[in-house]
Amino acid sequence: MSTIAVVVGNPQPASRTALVAEEVASQLAARSGASVLPTIDLAGYAERIFAYPEAEIDELNAQVAAADLVVIASPTYKAAYTGLLKAFLDRYGAGGLSAVAAVPILTIGSPAHTLAVDTTLRPLLVELGASVPTRAIAFPAAETDDRARIIGEWVESEYARLEGVLSR
Repeated sequence: MSTIAVVVGNPQPASRTALVAEEVASQLAARSGASVLPTIDLAGYAERIFAYPEAEIDELNAQVAAADLVVIASPTYKAAYTGLLKAFLDRYGAGGLSAVAAVPILTIGSPAHTLAVDTTLRPLLVELGASVPTRAIAFPAAETDDRARIIGEWVESEYARLEGVLSR
């Protein structure tokens, strides 16, 4: 059975960003039969993210690298992702996510940030070796309450690109 990991780089726990990322994972799992691992909400690990070695953070990194698909989400900060997410991803060596497909998500407060997910987060994931076969998601934070419908439309249009990954 395929597995889906969810990583949320919002410094605020239980954020709207987490709700959006979990909705993506849930809808993909419902369609494919994949199992969703517990969400890695980095806000709960912020004080240890820069500690080396740190066994629990290392285990979370290994869990993500072993998943078939990872949903990686962050709010938009300064037209990019958060430093918290970057610090987590910096723990991977070159090619550290080479066995993983990824869905990058940025929650955005303004349409001016729509391209940030494709110009900042996607290249980082590709640099780490992840496959990014779908359109990235620039999700308007103000529309979080309508996430099931919005994500449903995204899943409908993008699922064919993920089907092979999720049917392993």
